[in-house]
Amino acid sequence: MESEFTSLETYEKFFDTNIYLETYFTESGLCYTNGYMQFIMENMFKTFTSGGVRGDILLDIGFAPIIYQLLSACDSFKEIIKADFLEESRQELQSWLKNKPGAFDWTAVVKLACELEGGRKKWTEKEAKLRGKVKRVLKCNITQSNPLDPLVLPAVDCLITCLCLEAVCKDKHTFCCALKNISSLLKPGGYLIMGGVLGETGYMVGERKFSCLLLDKEFLGQAIPESGYKLLQLLTHFPNNQEPTSLADYDGYFFILAQKRQTKTI
Repeated sequence: MESEFTSLETYEKFFDTNIYLETYFTESGLCYTNGYMQFIMENMFKTFTSGGVRGDILLDIGFAPIIYQLLSACDSFKEIIKADFLEESRQELQSWLKNKPGAFDWTAVVKLACELEGGRKKWTEKEAKLRGKVKRVLKCNITQSNPLDPLVLPAVDCLITCLCLEAVCKDKHTFCCALKNISSLLKPGGYLIMGGVLGETGYMVGERKFSCLLLDKEFLGQAIPESGYKLLQLLTHFPNNQEPTSLADYDGYFFILAQKRQTKTI
């Protein structure tokens, strides 16, 4: 039932970012071993090396302190802004950016990015470049008309969001509203990049289950254009011979590249 969908208040009280990162983003974590990160990062690399998606400012919106989706993007933008709903996530991001002891170790993922890019750059250089590009870590709430309220920032050239909307939005109507909300932060003609999971209703963080809006390709193919974007790519992947897991009930992944429509003039 919709009333049982995990609320933002529940995330603030019970979501443990350390357990989440250890469960899903270490070398033995689910997002690494099931191929999700490889799928997203390969498509990120192709997108940012194609030459068209670049600019001054990129904004990444999420609810967890993840950085894998930005490792190729940092070569195409002068500045990256990270925005996250949870204070704990923002603190973890700041710890990683400042290379503090105890921050999550993304080394394996950064090395994977370098491998996917053909080994052209040492992983230490890649890591340092991303740290240097992320200039601000802000609070956001995608359910608000201005997700960065009370801040009002100039519209950005590109917006990335991964594993976020499906975790926060209780139904498809709320999902479409959130798409329009984040669209307000993007320049006309700017690019939206999304990555996430298909067919998932929930995932575990420790002993607690968090909800996920079940998404499918057909809905995404309708929602993106209806929210003011030109859909350029909608790629899906469904792993073969996937081992059952009690951590999450997903059945595939998606990658979206879209462009915000230009405002019509009379």
